[in-house]
Amino acid sequence: MKISCEEASEICNKSQYKEASFWQIVKLKLHIFMCKTCAKFTKQNTALTSLCDRAGLSVLSESEKETMKKDLEKHL
Repeated sequence: MKISCEEASEICNKSQYKEASFWQIVKLKLHIFMCKTCAKFTKQNTALTSLCDRAGLSVLSESEKETMKKDLEKHL
């Protein structure tokens, strides 16, 4: 049932995007209870995700990326 800090960080990242299973979340919570470093990481990761959600950030579409890439190549 014990997981490594690396696995805990992966589960933490998955849980931020609702991709972690119930058992992964249980394992993460147990690990966080015992590991203060991972507890701090989880708290900071949650805060960062919340800030990004509130900022309304969006990503470029593939066509927008390609257009931007072509424009950059012209100017170089």
